[in-house]
Amino acid sequence: MAEQESLEFGKADFVLMDTVSMPEFMANLKLRFEKGRIYTFIGEVVVSVNPYKSMNIYGRDTIEQYKGRELYERPPHLFAIADAAYKAMKRRSKDTCIVISGESGAGKTEASKYIMQYIAAITNPSQRAEVERVKNMLLKSNCVLEAFGNAKTNRNDNSSRFGKYMDINFDFKGDPIGGHINNYLLEKSRVIVQQPGERSFHSFYQLLQGGSEQILRSLHLQKSLSSYNYIHVGAQLKSSINDAAEFKVVADAMKVIGFKPEEIQTVYKILAAILHLGNLKFVVDGDTPLIENGKVVSVVAELLSTKTDMVEKALLYRTVATGRDVIDKQHTEQEASYGRDAFAKAIYERLFCWIVTRINDVIEVKNYDTTIHGKNTVIGVLDIYGFEIFDNNSFEQFCINYCNEKLQQLFIQLVLKQEQEEYQREGIPWKHIDYFNNQIIVDLVEQQHKGIIAILDDACMNVGRVTDEMFLEALNSKLCKHGHFSSRKLCASDKILEFDRDFRIRHYAGDVVYSVIGFIDKNKDTLFQDFKRLMYNSSNPVLKNMWPEGKLSITEVTKRPLTAATLFKNSMIALVDNLASKEPYYVRCIKPNDKKSPQLFDDERCRHQVEYLGLLENVRVRRAGFAYRQTYEKFLHRYKMISEFTWPNHELRSDKEAVKKLIEHCEFQDDVAYGKTKIFVRTPRTLFTLEELRAQMLIRIVLFLQKVWRGTLARMRYKRTKAALAIIRYYRRYKVKAYIHEVARRFHGVKSMRDYGRHVKWPAPPKVLRRFEEALQAIFNRWRASQLIKSIPATDLPQVRAKVAAMEMLKGQRADLGLQRAWEGNYLASKPDTPQTSGTFVPVANELKRKDKYMNVLFSCHVRKVNRFSKVEDRAIFVTDRHLYKMNPTKQYKVMKTIPLYNLTGLSVSNGKDQLAVFHTKDNKDLIVCLFSKQPTHESRIGELVGVLVNHFKRRYRRSYLGPHIWKAGIQPLELNLLPILLFFFSYTYKFLNVTLKKYKVPMYPLPPLTPLLPHQQPLSSSWDINCIW
Repeated sequence: MAEQESLEFGKADFVLMDTVSMPEFMANLKLRFEKGRIYTFIGEVVVSVNPYKSMNIYGRDTIEQYKGRELYERPPHLFAIADAAYKAMKRRSKDTCIVISGESGAGKTEASKYIMQYIAAITNPSQRAEVERVKNMLLKSNCVLEAFGNAKTNRNDNSSRFGKYMDINFDFKGDPIGGHINNYLLEKSRVIVQQPGERSFHSFYQLLQGGSEQILRSLHLQKSLSSYNYIHVGAQLKSSINDAAEFKVVADAMKVIGFKPEEIQTVYKILAAILHLGNLKFVVDGDTPLIENGKVVSVVAELLSTKTDMVEKALLYRTVATGRDVIDKQHTEQEASYGRDAFAKAIYERLFCWIVTRINDVIEVKNYDTTIHGKNTVIGVLDIYGFEIFDNNSFEQFCINYCNEKLQQLFIQLVLKQEQEEYQREGIPWKHIDYFNNQIIVDLVEQQHKGIIAILDDACMNVGRVTDEMFLEALNSKLCKHGHFSSRKLCASDKILEFDRDFRIRHYAGDVVYSVIGFIDKNKDTLFQDFKRLMYNSSNPVLKNMWPEGKLSITEVTKRPLTAATLFKNSMIALVDNLASKEPYYVRCIKPNDKKSPQLFDDERCRHQVEYLGLLENVRVRRAGFAYRQTYEKFLHRYKMISEFTWPNHELRSDKEAVKKLIEHCEFQDDVAYGKTKIFVRTPRTLFTLEELRAQMLIRIVLFLQKVWRGTLARMRYKRTKAALAIIRYYRRYKVKAYIHEVARRFHGVKSMRDYGRHVKWPAPPKVLRRFEEALQAIFNRWRASQLIKSIPATDLPQVRAKVAAMEMLKGQRADLGLQRAWEGNYLASKPDTPQTSGTFVPVANELKRKDKYMNVLFSCHVRKVNRFSKVEDRAIFVTDRHLYKMNPTKQYKVMKTIPLYNLTGLSVSNGKDQLAVFHTKDNKDLIVCLFSKQPTHESRIGELVGVLVNHFKRRYRRSYLGPHIWKAGIQPLELNLLPILLFFFSYTYKFLNVTLKKYKVPMYPLPPLTPLLPHQQPLSSSWDINCIW
C-alpha cells in the first residue's frame, strides 16, 4: 500500500475507502486536490488531477525518493508508476507500457513528459556517452513534435492534435538504446480553419514570432499574424506558450536530434508556403477562374522549389486521363479553393510525417544482436488525444472518440484479466463484478459491413455525386434499431439535433452530437494528382522524397487507396494489439474545471469524468475479494514488530507460518485469506488497524533507539569537541608564531645579500596565513625589484625595460629576440646601417619633429612592404611616441603614410626566423612589412620592435591608471622596504595584519596577453597577436 500520509490529505489509495460509493470517491478526490495532492492510487493505477500550476514535485530529490522503491512504499506519484514499469521490464525482461488517458486538457502530455524525464534520470548510471545521446534525443523529440502537432484549443493551451505512441528500447542492463514513435491522425483540418478561441499549430506562430528578420525576409513573411488568412482567427488570442522563446528551443532540439541545416530551412519554407497559399484569392472572369494576386504564386513556387507556371496550372486545372487521352479540366472557383486548401493540409501532414520519420531514423536501434547484447526490452508510452465533446464535432472528433472507446475497452479487459489471473494463480476464489462493456459501441463504429466506418466507406465509393446528407440517410436506414445511435429523423422530438445534419452516439463518456458536414470529403481525403506530381518534380530533395507517388504517370491505373477512417481503424486495432501484448500500467487524467483555475474543483465536471473513465468500477474490481495483497516476506517485514512471536525475528518454519501467527495474534484470521505466495486482506479497516498498531510500536521502538543513541552521540560529541577546540587553539597559535619566526629568521639581513634574498625559500604557511603570505611575497618582490633597479644606470633603463617587455611577450615563441646586442632603435639615422642615406633621413626626422611635436624616436628601420598584389617594395618605417610613418627611401624618405599611434589596435609577428610584422589599425587598413638590416645582414629586429612598442604603451598605461592608486596609498613607487613592514606585522594579530595589508596593498596590473591567431597561408607555421592596451 501507499506510504501512509496524514488523514488530513485523505486516502492515498481509493481502494482503502470505507465504502465504495461515488460521493465518498468524489469527496476524497476533492480533498486531495485542495490539499495539493494531485495523485491518488487505485491499486496499480494512478489517478492524476491537473493542478493548472507548477509544482515542485518533479526535481532530482523527488526522483531519488522513488528510484528503486516498490509501488506502495512512497506516496502516489507518476514516478511511482514509471519506476514500477521500469522494474517490471528490467527484472522480468518483459515488455511494459504506460497508457495515459483522459480528456483534452487533463494533463496527458505533461504526464508523458514527466515519465520520460524520470526514466532518463534513473538510467545509465555509468554515464555512457552513447546512452546519454539517445536519452537526450528522446527527450528533445517531445518539444519538436509538440511544436508541429499541438495547438491551443478552448480547453487546453497545449492540446495534442495527434496521437503518439513511443517505444523506448532498453538493453539487458536497463539502459535506453533507442526508440520508435508512431503517430496517429493528425488533425490537419486545423491548418486551414479553427474554431473561435482556438489557434492553428504552434509551429506557424513560433516561426512568425521567433524567426529573425533575415529568416522572415528570405521567406517573404512579416511578423503580423493577422496578415495570413489561415491563422488570423487566433492572431489576437493570448496563450501561456511563449512562441518566440519556443522557436529557439525547437530549432536547437532539431539540431541535437540530427536535422541538417538545409532540412530545417526546408521546414521553414514549407510553413511559409502554407501561409502564402492561404492568401491566394480566386476571381472569375466569365466562366474562367483566375488568381487575383499572382505575385503570391511566384513566392509559393520559390519556396517549394518549383516553377511558377506549374504551380498556377495545378491550382487552376486538373489533369484527367480518359483512356489514352489526357485533358486539362478547368476548375470552378469553388473547386480551385477546395484544391488549394487540400494542398495546404496535405503539405503540412506530409511535413509532420516526415519529421516523425526523420526522428525515428535517428533514434531507432541499429545493429542490435540479441545473441551478443542480450534481450532488447521495451517500455511503451501512449499519449493520445482524450475524449472530446465540442460545440461542433466533426470527423476528427468521431475518430478521436472511437480511439478512446478502444482504449477504454482494453483498460477494462486487462484490469479484469490481471485480477482474475492473480486470484486463480494464488488459489483465491474470484467474485465476478458487473461493469459496463463498451464493446457494443466499438462494434457500432468498426463492425464489418454494418459499422459507421463501413457505411461511410460505402458512401465514398459510390459512383456519382455523394453528399453528406446521403451518408446520414444511410446511417438512419442501417442503424435505426441500434440503442446507442440516434438522429433527428429517428427521434423527431429531439430538437437538439438538426435535420439532415446531426447524429448522436451514446459513448461510454457521454452523448456526443456529430455533424456529418465534411465527413465524405475528409474520409476520401482527396488531393488532385497534379499537386503530387508538382511536389515530386520539386528541385528540393526533401520535398521530392515526401511525395513518392508523384512519379506515377497520368495514365497509370492504381489501386483505390484506403479511406482515412479505415486507415485510422486499422492503426487503432494494431495499437490495441500491441498494448495487449505488454504488461500495462495506467495513468487516468482528470480535468478539475474548464477555467484552467488551480483553485476550482467542479464536482459535476469531475464526477462525469470519473464515471466515463470507469474509476469506480476499477475500485470495485480491485476490492472484489480483497482490498490489499502482498507477499509474505514483505508483509512480515512491515508488520513483524506487532507480535512478540515475529519480533525481531521469527523461528517458525516459513514466512507464511509466521504471518499466520501474527494475524491470529491480532485476531484478524476471519478477514484474510492465504494464497500460495501472498496474503490477501479483505477489508481496508483491517489494514488500517495493522497500520495503527505498527505506527504505535514504531513510536516506542524509535523513541527507545533515539534515547540510547542520542545519549551516546551527545557524550561522544562533547568529548571530541572539547578536545578538538583545545588542540585547534594551541595548534593555531603555535603555527602562526612558528611561521612568523621562521620568516624573520630566513630573511634576516637580506638587504646585505648579493641577490637580495632571491635564493631564500619561503616557508610553507599554515592555511590561515596563506593570503598573508601572498601579500608579503608581493611586497618583498617589489622591494627587491626596487633594489635591483637602483643599480642600473639611468641611461640603460629604457633599453632594459624594452627588452623585458619583449621577453615577456615573445619568450618561448621566437628563438632570436636580439637580447644579447645593444638596441639602437633609430637605425635610419645610423651610418653603419644606412651609410649613403642617413644624412638625408635626419633632416626629414627633424622636420617631422617640428611639425608633429613628438618627443622620442621609438624605432626606425628599412623594410620591405608587401602590397595586396603580393608585390614587394623597399620602404622604411619611422615610429615615434606619436605617429608611425611609412617612408620611401628612394625618394629622400618622403612620408607616404602617417598613422597616429592611438589608431593602432595591435601588432602581429610570426614565430619563424622571418621578420614579418603586421600593424593593425582601427580602420582595418593594416600595414604589412618585413624588417631587414643592411649592416650587419640578417640581424633580427622583431624583438626590439615589439619591446619598444609594448614598453611605450605600458608606461602610458601606468601613468594614466597606476600612478593615482600608488600615490593615494601614500607609498612611493618601487620604494618599499621589507624590514619595517615585517616589524610592523609582527606587532599585531593575524586578523589586524590582514586588514593592514589590504590598506597598504599596491594594485597590480596584468601584462598584455599573448593571443594565438589562425595559421598563415604562407610557409609560416603560426603567428601571435600582441594585443596591447593602447
